Amino acid sequence: MTRHARNCTAGAVYTYHEKKKDARSSGYGTESQRIGKDSVKDFDCCCLTLQPCKNPVVTREGYLYDKEALLEYIITKKNEISRRLKEYEKQRKKEKMELAELAAAEKRSKIESFLKTAKNINTHSSLSFKSGENSISNMANGCDKNLPSFWLPSQAPDAKFEKLKKPDKTVCCMMSGKPLRMKDLIDVKFKLANDLNDPKKLITKPERYICAVTSDILNNSTPAAVIATTGDVVTMECVEKIIKKDWIHPLTGEKLTEKDIIPLQRGGTGYALTNNNLEVKNERPVLQA
Repeated sequence: MTRHARNCTAGAVYTYHEKKKDARSSGYGTESQRIGKDSVKDFDCCCLTLQPCKNPVVTREGYLYDKEALLEYIITKKNEISRRLKEYEKQRKKEKMELAELAAAEKRSKIESFLKTAKNINTHSSLSFKSGENSISNMANGCDKNLPSFWLPSQAPDAKFEKLKKPDKTVCCMMSGKPLRMKDLIDVKFKLANDLNDPKKLITKPERYICAVTSDILNNSTPAAVIATTGDVVTMECVEKIIKKDWIHPLTGEKLTEKDIIPLQRGGTGYALTNNNLEVKNERPVLQA
């Protein structure tokens, strides 16, 4: 086989495979890759740990969390907010001191200017030089405290001063961005799929839970909802065909409203119709003609 045929340069068409291969080898061009099913969490996994929940709780937006992981997240966030608040108060106090020093310096300057004009003493500049008031030294008049430090990046002469903003004390949900309060969370009760013939552990079973009413298998491709009053998990088909007929809880018989039905966020199925953001992009430099 000739070298010309081995390199496949005789074709008049620049194929998609060749284009992708050249882009990978050259290091230029934006790469995009579709996320697989294994890269997206399951419907019964915590949004923080991405593992099956031991004590599941759900927000009003339908995001599932493990109660222990969520408490740790809230405590960590509150500690971070407290630290940022201390830094903000420290900066405000420093700004007030600087403004007070500037006002005092301006007042002293006006007094000295008035005395100089009133007395009209020609030797004032020489006497002031001897006393150190108008000294050319960069260590006089308290300037030694404001000298830049070339060893600290934050105190270098070209370092930009970043003014801190007052931090928000509200802890928000990492998925929906809405305020997160423990009193608004609802305990979730999953009904186990009891299969006596299957010796596998719960975490290794592909079908772990069933609907509390119809006993249908719950998985990533089955839309489910949580009944807020009891925390039972049912399929959306059960909600549409059974619960919405007379708005009565099928297990307890109590009255329900539309707010008591919380659609549970679905897990990863790999289909764009179910999961919207399933494509990742790596933006690299692009050669332009």
